[in-house]
Amino acid sequence: MRSARIRRTRRAGAVTLVSALTLTLLAACGTSSSDNNNGGGSEGGGSSDPAAPLDPKTKVTLTIDCMPPTAKAAELKQWKEDVATFNKTYPNVTIEGRSTAGQCLEPPRFTAMLKAKSQPDVFYTYFTDLQQVLDNDGAADITAYVNDKTVPLLKDIDPNVLGSLKQDGKLYGLPTSNYTMGLLINRRLFQQAGLDPDAPPRTWEEVRAAAKKIAGLGNGISGFGEYSAGNTGGWHFTAQLYSLGGDIVDASGKKAAFNNDLGKQVAKNLHAMRWEDDSMGKTQLLQWGDLQKQIAGDKLGMFLAAPDDIAYMVQQLGAKYENFGMGPIPGEKATLAGGNNYMVKKGISDDKIKAAVAWLNFKNLTVGKGQFDWSRSKADGLPVGVPQPNFWLNDSKAKDDAARVEHATMPVANFRTFMDNPVAGKAEPPKAQEIYKVLDTVMSGILTNKDADVDKLLATAETQVNQVLANQ
Repeated sequence: MRSARIRRTRRAGAVTLVSALTLTLLAACGTSSSDNNNGGGSEGGGSSDPAAPLDPKTKVTLTIDCMPPTAKAAELKQWKEDVATFNKTYPNVTIEGRSTAGQCLEPPRFTAMLKAKSQPDVFYTYFTDLQQVLDNDGAADITAYVNDKTVPLLKDIDPNVLGSLKQDGKLYGLPTSNYTMGLLINRRLFQQAGLDPDAPPRTWEEVRAAAKKIAGLGNGISGFGEYSAGNTGGWHFTAQLYSLGGDIVDASGKKAAFNNDLGKQVAKNLHAMRWEDDSMGKTQLLQWGDLQKQIAGDKLGMFLAAPDDIAYMVQQLGAKYENFGMGPIPGEKATLAGGNNYMVKKGISDDKIKAAVAWLNFKNLTVGKGQFDWSRSKADGLPVGVPQPNFWLNDSKAKDDAARVEHATMPVANFRTFMDNPVAGKAEPPKAQEIYKVLDTVMSGILTNKDADVDKLLATAETQVNQVLANQ
């Protein structure tokens, strides 16, 4: 699940019309003549060796998802700048960017695109979309094309992130961003309630106690918020269960694993906060966007979120960076992790695959360039200092972290507890969206019914999830 950034949004929305904008920087750029994956040979001097970097003489045209729309002027400016810079090295590669008026990936449209085989050469997905893409025979195996020559910082990319893009040892995508969930807090409300905003709660018992104090401020303020609709309730149930060391699905991937003491602990704690403590507010059946509005409007003390929710609330809701802080997910056994990436369409030529890897390396996988050019982002009025995406390790992490701090547009110290106490990320379960839809019923039952039977809710959900898993 994700938020308003174009990486992992699961919000429901109307299908948007896709527009194509061609950024042709050289009038004489040609297109690939081959449509056979791994069999197209080279064009204009390209090497037939998949492991070799793209030959600058190679002439190809690439269609690429998720070019920023006109409404995102700064992001679109940077895209065009990056295309121009990329073309200084690869002057014969034409980048045709495709943009949408709304969110980058709208799940029903994405599914229809895969089935119609109409995805662009380089297309955007969430980590959890891998199986769906492979089931539709949609992505090229790029294992042979990705190495320390084509992606020089490959060794510094978190292997857990790359692992999300692999199946049976084969690599099908390259990451753009990643996230792990933590506890997002409203610093102003923490201070008003006599709590330390630099020390967010680290256990669920502490969350419950802090939520009571914040709700005690009155004026319609809730201490803790949760989702329970639009698949987001199941998403957050999963996050809470992970935080206690639990699983949604067992190791075989074929059986539900949440109807146990840990699952009941999550459910009963939320039920108690809602009905005994009255610290979660009376308005329920919330989904993505609702809690962000509440906390940005000083009506909510805390909720589970990814760090880039902060940038969304400042850019879209008029909030102030200094009003937010973040700590690791309470419980800290594990945290739900996810992200987004680009894949390459199966069936395109070797040259196109090489060009795609070269572009993705430059745009998304080079410290100090492309999306990681924090100096440029600051100059363009874009947020700098949000602690993720950060899939870097080793020297690359040190360099990127230092640049974020140097060019920060927000008080990065507010996120220090989150950054200094990393929690191991854990991937979303198989058939995640279908499972989340089932688990929404658990969350909505808990939060809307004072007399909810937790055992019955979990047992019913277990049966339904087992049916979902049986249909894989």
